[in-house]
Amino acid sequence: MNSLDPTPTLAESSPDCRIHALTGAATGLSRELSAPLSAEISAALAASPGGEIAVRSVDVNIPLLEKNDILAERNRGYFLGRGLAALNLVSSPGAGKTTLLERTLDEFGRRTRCAVLVGDLETDNDGQRLSRPHAPVAQITTGTVCHLDAGMIARAAQSIDLDGVRVLFIENVGNLVCPASFDLGEQRRVVLLSTTEGEDKPLKYPPIFKSAHLVLLTKVDVADLLGFKRELAVENIRRVAPQAKIIQLSSRTGEGLPEWYAYLDALVARR
Repeated sequence: MNSLDPTPTLAESSPDCRIHALTGAATGLSRELSAPLSAEISAALAASPGGEIAVRSVDVNIPLLEKNDILAERNRGYFLGRGLAALNLVSSPGAGKTTLLERTLDEFGRRTRCAVLVGDLETDNDGQRLSRPHAPVAQITTGTVCHLDAGMIARAAQSIDLDGVRVLFIENVGNLVCPASFDLGEQRRVVLLSTTEGEDKPLKYPPIFKSAHLVLLTKVDVADLLGFKRELAVENIRRVAPQAKIIQLSSRTGEGLPEWYAYLDALVARR
């Protein structure tokens, strides 16, 4: 068990999220209008017999992201203090994050100690798939939340043994929208683009690709079969994310995996 002081405990601050080593499901929250809010709405309706109600918009994203960013900086300092590299893997569902991590743990993970925090709305299926005697894994079930946040990562990191771990993989919830806004304290953000998705994905979802340090073009072994234009996909990635390194790979055939492992080795060498 590791300590990320000062961070709130799960029971104190995460009623809509459960973190377990490999089991558990998220519990739902009951959502009802508070009495003051209900009374305010009733008063507004009574004062507007014509049905027109003045609406005041309040941007709640700014304070929410500010709190997340503070926790993310704590996470980053903690990870750096332990001498480990943290990578946040983000993609659409089915792009191959779990399959890539399975092979990475079996090959790279045999010589360099790794750990995984994996997020899904429900089930511990991915946690079970990634479970290895030599690699601690924590499954985070988020319920209805479409992304991981820095608080979830802080609590999950406390639930596993990070002694000797050099690389921490964070497998985010499958989503190309919400995770773009949430820093988890990672040193590298890795975005996966599968050949089954289409070459224009970077143009459709630019924020997540713009934030990427590395883009992995996955399932390249079936690119020709699908009529996927790899050169066009790379061009589109370059248009949106010129800063990102690109590695083309296949977790099934092993193409590109040596370059992926070399990337991880270079991160470990910097710690």
